[in-house]
Amino acid sequence: MIKALSGFILKLFGWSLEVNIPKEVRKYVMIVAPHTSNWDFVIGWLAFNVLGLPTKFLIKKEAFFWPLGKVLRKMGGIPIDRSKSNNVIMEVAHLFSTHDDLIIIITPEGTRKYTKNWKKGYYYIAEYAKVPIAVAYIDYRKKMGGISFFLTPSGDYNKDFEKIRTLYYDKQAKYPEKFNLSPMYRNKA
Repeated sequence: MIKALSGFILKLFGWSLEVNIPKEVRKYVMIVAPHTSNWDFVIGWLAFNVLGLPTKFLIKKEAFFWPLGKVLRKMGGIPIDRSKSNNVIMEVAHLFSTHDDLIIIITPEGTRKYTKNWKKGYYYIAEYAKVPIAVAYIDYRKKMGGISFFLTPSGDYNKDFEKIRTLYYDKQAKYPEKFNLSPMYRNKA
């Protein structure tokens, strides 16, 4: 029911999906960009319902107030305390060892606002968990979302990031002025 309704809503608003996931890939970190609007979450959630993917997503702990917190958890939300330097990367990486099927969705920009650098946590989670990274996008110009390719972390972030970065050059954010593709790989965090 929810799959059909989600598909209907996406089609109603003119959105389509382009996805090719190998059946043997059952655990991975999925990065999705650009992320400049709350609509990105809505469109993504509808798409994941259509695809029937067992997704979980990281979201700031401040969003988990009553009653929204209960809904977010039911949808797969994992609260993250961004104010503390804690062991989130290792905690999330550990989740992969306790699940047969798991997809963790991360928006590497870390915010809907303009940011100079993407966060590297998604890369380290995949590296520590020994799972691939699904490189996904949302494109408001074409009204299309999808997963373009899978990348296994080599341990050389800069080299791997250049492969990731090229996907996003022709993707349009809901608010293009908030999306940055400048030298993101130079950040320290």
